[in-house]
Amino acid sequence: MSANNLTETIAAACVPVAVTQGPAGISRELARIAPQYAFREVLARGGWYRLGGVVDAQGRHLADDLERWAMAELAAHDDDLAAVMAEHADSKLRATRLTGKTHYWVARTGSGAADFIQLEIEELQEVVCHVLFSPDTVPASLEDLVDPRDACSGNQDALGAPFYSLRRITDMAEFLAGMRAQKTEPQSVHRFIADWEKSSASHATEFSNHWVVALREHLDRFRQPIRSATPVAALNGAAPRFASSYGARGLALADALQRFDKQVGYPMAWFFHMITTKTVPHAVATVVIEDVQGGFNYLPDRDVQVVRDWLHRPYSF
Repeated sequence: MSANNLTETIAAACVPVAVTQGPAGISRELARIAPQYAFREVLARGGWYRLGGVVDAQGRHLADDLERWAMAELAAHDDDLAAVMAEHADSKLRATRLTGKTHYWVARTGSGAADFIQLEIEELQEVVCHVLFSPDTVPASLEDLVDPRDACSGNQDALGAPFYSLRRITDMAEFLAGMRAQKTEPQSVHRFIADWEKSSASHATEFSNHWVVALREHLDRFRQPIRSATPVAALNGAAPRFASSYGARGLALADALQRFDKQVGYPMAWFFHMITTKTVPHAVATVVIEDVQGGFNYLPDRDVQVVRDWLHRPYSF
């Protein structure tokens, strides 16, 4: 099955799966559609939203795209926001939002850290949000009209049941190769994955067991596509606390690093969380190398070299 066909098939399969079935419903569909891949859910991230549409006082849809509708109204009134307000002052129109949670599914495709397919399946629900044209509030801009601060701060009335929708399917190795073609120097995500492959972590577990990649694509001023990628720890909850006092070194620091790694589930977890979640202070890398230089080495040589290289050319997200 081609990549386009797989995308279309998974997108169609998400539609009839009820959210009440949970991940098990998605898992059954993925096993049926793409048995050649062993997809598994590794992370769910919620608390986000995107703009929805426009509904009347009875909750009937007048438009599915709030921003496009507002821009059309503004254009029809010669870009006069006050005229738009006057036109709809008594309309009782309300904006809606799609509140969401992203479920990340991965399937390994090769031996490299980046050799995996990542599915982003969204769990969405449309809710009624703020009144668009209130006599007590005059928006200063189009953005203030469609997405004002503190909108939807109270209880929200749902418009229909929550549903699943495919956001994106990504061959991670291909995506990162495309990013590398944009610039001559490796970007932070390339260095992160290279460090993983050089470290003890790669000998203990798969990268995609513990990390997903947040992706972003946009057009620059020359209308050329620009890609970016940020590793996100696949932790459903906060990262473990790094239990070490300020200035610790030697045995005390070695014990703190080992405890952190054990909680996360693989060696050198402290290093990768230092770069991403900031749970571990950057200063720890300096102390680790100072301990090595002082004759107290509690890391394998490969990991020491990874830390040395990072100190020579640090990067973070």
